[in-house]
Amino acid sequence: MPSERQNWHTGACHCGAVRFEVRLPDAITAQECNCSICAMTGFLHVIVPDARFRITRGEEHLSEYRFNTGTARHLFCQTCGVKPFYVPRSNPDGWSVNLRCLDQAGFSSITIEPFDGQNWEQHAESLAHLA
Repeated sequence: MPSERQNWHTGACHCGAVRFEVRLPDAITAQECNCSICAMTGFLHVIVPDARFRITRGEEHLSEYRFNTGTARHLFCQTCGVKPFYVPRSNPDGWSVNLRCLDQAGFSSITIEPFDGQNWEQHAESLAHLA
């Protein structure tokens, strides 16, 4: 089976002080999590390994917030307060990019699937059995 073509896509926080690039296929799937912070902020997760993500501007404008287990590193723009990406608990060696912060031109399709973050441990375990 041939590997799916991937391209670099750009994104930013609301004010543009923080910009990033992420390498993604043309057809992507994002997860909509119902945990407390994702539900309140409307974050739509696109998970990528570290090698497919780079901050291109404004790293000095980021503030970090941790809660619960302290594993996830939530990163916010100090100017506008938007969280365009973060280091997720489910993938501490990679990144979760907020689909809503990506320049979305160039994707052939976007699928959004639910993730039960209110029951994180059980949901993550059920997904691990599918892999």
